Amino acid sequence: MIPNEPKITPELVAEHGLKPDEYERFVALIGREPTITELGIVSAMWNEHCSYKSSRLHLKTLPTKAPWVIQGPGENAGVIDIGDGLACVFKMESHNHPSYIEPYQGATTGVGGILRDVFTMGARPIAALNALRFGSPDHPKTRHLVAGVVAGIGGYGNSFGVPTVGGSVGFHSRYDGNILVNAMAVGIARADEIFYAKATGVGNPIVYLGSKTGRDGIHGATMASAEFDENSEEKRPTVQVGDPFAEKLLLEACLELMASGAVIAIQDMGAAGLTCSAVEMGAKGDLGIELDLDAVPCREEGMTAYEMMLSESQERMLMVLDPDKHDIAEAIFRKWGLDFAVIGKTTDTLRFVVKHKGEVVADLPIKELGDEAPVYDRPYIQNAFEPVLPPESVEAPMPNGEALVKLVGTPDLCSKRWVWEQYDHLILGNTVQTPGGDAAIVRVGDGPKGLAMTTDVTPRYCEADPVEGGKQAVAEAWRNITAVGGRPLAVTDNLNFGNPEKPEVMGQFVGCIRGIGEACRALDFPVVSGNVSLYNETQGRSILPTPTIGGVGLLDDVKVHATIAFRAAGEALVLIGETKGWLGQSVYLRDICGREAGAPPPVDLAAEKRNGDFVRGLIRSGRVRTVHDCSDGGLAVTLAEMAMAGGIGCTVDAVPDGLSAHAFLFGEDQARYVLAVPDEEAEAILREAAAAGVPAARIGSTGGETLTLPDEAPISLERLRTAHESWLPAYMAGQHA
Repeated sequence: MIPNEPKITPELVAEHGLKPDEYERFVALIGREPTITELGIVSAMWNEHCSYKSSRLHLKTLPTKAPWVIQGPGENAGVIDIGDGLACVFKMESHNHPSYIEPYQGATTGVGGILRDVFTMGARPIAALNALRFGSPDHPKTRHLVAGVVAGIGGYGNSFGVPTVGGSVGFHSRYDGNILVNAMAVGIARADEIFYAKATGVGNPIVYLGSKTGRDGIHGATMASAEFDENSEEKRPTVQVGDPFAEKLLLEACLELMASGAVIAIQDMGAAGLTCSAVEMGAKGDLGIELDLDAVPCREEGMTAYEMMLSESQERMLMVLDPDKHDIAEAIFRKWGLDFAVIGKTTDTLRFVVKHKGEVVADLPIKELGDEAPVYDRPYIQNAFEPVLPPESVEAPMPNGEALVKLVGTPDLCSKRWVWEQYDHLILGNTVQTPGGDAAIVRVGDGPKGLAMTTDVTPRYCEADPVEGGKQAVAEAWRNITAVGGRPLAVTDNLNFGNPEKPEVMGQFVGCIRGIGEACRALDFPVVSGNVSLYNETQGRSILPTPTIGGVGLLDDVKVHATIAFRAAGEALVLIGETKGWLGQSVYLRDICGREAGAPPPVDLAAEKRNGDFVRGLIRSGRVRTVHDCSDGGLAVTLAEMAMAGGIGCTVDAVPDGLSAHAFLFGEDQARYVLAVPDEEAEAILREAAAAGVPAARIGSTGGETLTLPDEAPISLERLRTAHESWLPAYMAGQHA
């Protein structure tokens, strides 16, 4: 019996997030009552955040392979081959619950954690992105959360020295009590020098690297697997504290250590800290692990074994070391001023043994900690889908020009410059396309090669029809990469949903997964990494289903790319793709007509592929340099964004027969792009589109300082720009709700 051990009671088990049957399963597995440390360990390993117990069955259906995929899901990050002996390493993860409780540190440590996932694989991070969802602007906490999260993302990324190049920001009352902070990181490594978490060799030293362990973040992973309630503020101690300067030292030390040949296996200490990293390394290598916690560097006095095993203190790594290179490895970490401590060894016992102060505080079967975690085939129901909303059933409540001015100044469609100007998006000197376009572009080394990257999702579509919403999130990411001239290669996902124990929420999850899978297969755009974030609800109210997609694509030459900005007057506007005037679930319907109704636009994946391949071919040939995909707000908002970006106006000639003007201008039909092309090129491009089976039409021309819609008074670019740029700064200054 370990001295001063608390008695394991049903209440204590419940506090650890284990259901009675799960606890009984664990007791049967080990054949006795666990110690408090063992209870903490299994609560970490078997919670939703680490075990994927509600999602694993469905995640297996996603396509994860392609000739260019080096490493799919299951490691710290996904890896794809980008040619010339190089690999791109990337992943996205959530830090939703911590960011709601303590927005600055929650967002900061979300960025720090995802950067570690990338450089743990041996890659140097070259870019960061994010996807943020906040509550209604008039909710009393929203402004505080926006300010804290944005400051946290900028504070960590800017200090660490990686450019934050892209992302998205949205508002909806369903996020009032549970915001979303999804962070993505992208890195570059040698394709033949990728590092993995699989431990090998018996008797090899296990080394603790980085910052000291404290009491911050204890039960962070468990909190991430629980709903919020009125007492969520009390969970503030479970939010980790980040130090970007320590992480920068850790990055350099790790990359130098990897180059020395001393690393056998390496794992980031992320969710569940020392517990999850040690168990995963041993289990993947079919080895046992023995730890001596007396050797763990701590920054606080009197830490218990339980606290050390569950701490989520940041900027820490665990490594299996080549014993012959101990001195070399230690010298590297001492040089960088970081802790380096041998805290255990690999064994052939397949046991996870933890010792502290001469006592064995945990002795568990290591494989079963992961393999025997519960896997639930949870019941689910598909909610009744919204009916199709015929365009002619929606009346325009105001002139289309006035509607456009209003839309570009709404919280969702307004300029997010206030956000991204707080991020250093130029550090390292390789950012080619900065925030504000369809996708960011970052040069790889000295070029000419580059990577295009984006984050996308339309939650209102996913709520109305999860399958179509899942397809659209992937298609939108694919379009955004295509629109800058990139060849889409792979995605990472961040699947944010409510309580999976509710059949309707589980139905949303299953539907979105099905849609994502269909789109990834059709577009040859496999899933190589990701994260599932469930229980995103407060007092029974769930978030909108939000399966964020992070996409990465390749440009052979970054000089050959497109932007959204009009470049010259007198160019022809060409609309690629079919327009039916789909207003169901559109922002026009919601923000102009005051209704959230109808089925979302269907996603024709064959048309997406055909239209996108055609547009990309025009960009890569150098014939087209101005492209913008049509998404939220439809054609009119697309044109307004292109005109504002270039400072050049445009005129739309006429509305096609059979469509009302507002359906043509604001419908959100998918698989569409607007091109601005030299006038003399327009006819040839239209002929080539027809030959390729791609719908295309000339709809107007660029020029002037106004945007003129059919049968409407011209709107000055200055008026559009004022509406577009003013909402967010004024809101953050407290000038309006």
